[in-house]
Amino acid sequence: MTTHHPSLAAGRWRDFPLVVQLGNIGSEVERALNWKARGNEERSLRALERGLELLSLTIADPKHRRRLKELTRLREVLLDYFLGDNLYRSTPESWHSYFHPFGIAANRD
Repeated sequence: MTTHHPSLAAGRWRDFPLVVQLGNIGSEVERALNWKARGNEERSLRALERGLELLSLTIADPKHRRRLKELTRLREVLLDYFLGDNLYRSTPESWHSYFHPFGIAANRD
């Protein structure tokens, strides 16, 4: 997988609190949703890839050991929505509802 965020992957990502991390992941998911709605699957998948990279960095962050179940389930449901059969029946609205509060909270900091 290509590293889209090399400085973050080098360790800087761990300096951010979880709310900021999830807010940034949510921004990439929003981009993926917007491109998907416009019918541009290639750009949607690139935004998803960037979001998944950030989510992987969040999962690898040792301070989130107790949140691994939620974070790995988030990855599972994202992949199911964008690449799978959408067994969890996610919708763009459900993704907005999940990530929007993190974006607002991250912007306060």
